[in-house]
Amino acid sequence: MRTEYKLFGYIAAFLFAATVVYGWWTAAAGDPMNPPGKIDWVGTLALLLSGLLCLMLGGYFWFVARRIDLRPEDRPDAEIHEGAGEVGFFSPGSYWPFAIALSGAITAVGLSFMVWWVVVAGLVCVVLAASAMLFEYYTGTRRVAEQ
Repeated sequence: MRTEYKLFGYIAAFLFAATVVYGWWTAAAGDPMNPPGKIDWVGTLALLLSGLLCLMLGGYFWFVARRIDLRPEDRPDAEIHEGAGEVGFFSPGSYWPFAIALSGAITAVGLSFMVWWVVVAGLVCVVLAASAMLFEYYTGTRRVAEQ
């Protein structure tokens, strides 16, 4: 986790520096849509929020890295065989991501036309499909046996 929090920290620092430079540049140069002396707030806020998001992720990884032992990826003296073995369980196939995407599309269509009952129905479908995907391997015929 040390590699991850350093990576996100560097990216956040770059984005904050780019925010300052972009704000200064748009205020100094200007263009037909943005006269000189006025900052382009959309781009400046987008860079700022991206930097804050990276800082949030870096902070989470830093918080987790303090509580776990060093992984082989974080140690310079690690051997290749130390990272071998089972990584985790990955689904061989599932239809629930399609159901979540379809539910999200229904929600987006309802939101774009401001039909609130379609938005509510789409959100309910999103929650149900996400719950079904979450519990897919805990119930039914695809239940994973306890080891």
